[in-house]
Amino acid sequence: MGTSTKAATTTYREALREALREALAADERVFLMGEDVGRYGGCFGVSLGLLEEFGPERVRDTPLSESAFVGAGIGAALAGMRPIVEIMTVNFSLLALDQILNNAATLLHMSGGQLAVPLVIRMTTGAGRQLAAQHSHSLEGWYAHIPGIRVLAPATLEDARHMLAPALADPDPVLIFEHGSLYNLSGELPPSAGPADLDHAAIRRPGTDITLITYGGSLSKALAAADELAAEGIDAEVIDLRTLRPLDVAAITGSVARTHRAVVVDEAWRTGSLAAEVSARIAEDAFYELDAPVERVCSAEVPMPYARQLEEAALPQTGDIVAAAHRAVD
Repeated sequence: MGTSTKAATTTYREALREALREALAADERVFLMGEDVGRYGGCFGVSLGLLEEFGPERVRDTPLSESAFVGAGIGAALAGMRPIVEIMTVNFSLLALDQILNNAATLLHMSGGQLAVPLVIRMTTGAGRQLAAQHSHSLEGWYAHIPGIRVLAPATLEDARHMLAPALADPDPVLIFEHGSLYNLSGELPPSAGPADLDHAAIRRPGTDITLITYGGSLSKALAAADELAAEGIDAEVIDLRTLRPLDVAAITGSVARTHRAVVVDEAWRTGSLAAEVSARIAEDAFYELDAPVERVCSAEVPMPYARQLEEAALPQTGDIVAAAHRAVD
């Protein structure tokens, strides 16, 4: 019997799990560690079944101490292992910021190239699920500020499935931010899809009138906004950044050179955000291509509310993106 070439229906969660399964099966140096990743199957169900398949040496539950188990992951990477560390949410990762910034990101530099840290850290980010202020913020832009690490934000099933393998092959620490609203995203995953390109942004929708630049959980909103704009005769191009550090500046400025207008959509707070960095890069490298000021659509500058209507009001929504596009075009 031949191998099927038919696209399989899956979810974002299942795509991540299959990537973990493939990594664990392919390399005995790979192991997964984090809070509740074993018997419970992960706080968001990503690692469900992996403990039974690979055993407690390869799928390790950890104590409730992010600094301790991220530090253990750094030590394991230094010793030749290929650890995948799961942190439950980006807010909790701040407890391990010292380990990430002062150890993982700097050891290669401070050792004169002698000590690589091939560590992958996965964590959930973003709001939209009524989990309130300690579980809902988008802080990946903070990590994109740090030299010495790579920062990824898979927004599609293909990237959820295929970003892990090249991340594990990277000699530097790699942080993968999984937006919590995407875990139930379902669709078809082509079997022909291969390892993800971690160096380049992706044009998710080509257009000629305006560029919508985003990543992660906001991609679907940007695509929905592009559909609304198309119905009004405005042809929007949608750029999925995919990698937040290093930014694919050439893709951003190349698109702006074609459309001459830009809207940056970022679920983080506006002040000091990744959206600010993207806007600055456009101003530095493509200023004379612009026919209108760069627009930014970000979250309200408040701790994320719990009440659904307040949370929705605080987050960038499709209507906000459409309105920003109109300001740029009109």
